[in-house]
Amino acid sequence: MHLAYTMAPGRGDMDLILFKLATELASRGLRCCGVVQINSERADARPCDMDVQVLPDGPVLRISQHLGQGARGCRLDAAALETAVGLVSEQLSRGADVLIVNKFGKHEAEGRGLRGVIAEALSMDVPVIVGINALNLAAFETFSEGIATCLAPDAISLAAWLADCGGVTTAATAHIHELV
Repeated sequence: MHLAYTMAPGRGDMDLILFKLATELASRGLRCCGVVQINSERADARPCDMDVQVLPDGPVLRISQHLGQGARGCRLDAAALETAVGLVSEQLSRGADVLIVNKFGKHEAEGRGLRGVIAEALSMDVPVIVGINALNLAAFETFSEGIATCLAPDAISLAAWLADCGGVTTAATAHIHELV
């Protein structure tokens, strides 16, 4: 089983790194599966809108809700996230060279969200790369039972790890080495 995670210090940095990685891998013919997050600034200076793109070329789904000024509750639209989970699961069943998950977040920490898809990919020997923040790191470590590798937060380090995974085809590995 090949499971890696990475953490980026700045707000939104992880999203940009994983988006770049998915774009680069797909441009080299790898079958990417999963979701990458795309944040859009709001004109009213409120927290950004959060969207996820289902890989490789699936829809972009808004996973945040606008709760109004002064709202402090969770902005995640759980139904939209579960729609993304279903689409990713369907894509994974068709085969993939890598599963990329933008974030092991609160839903995954509680046993929902993309947690089951991550487990399914691992059982299929598909390498998995997950973004994580410090808030959910302990839950991720419990979930991964010590098999996850922590990687530097940049596309080149992530691609190099993927190239070293035995589950990736020789042709795919050659394409990954072009990145590193």
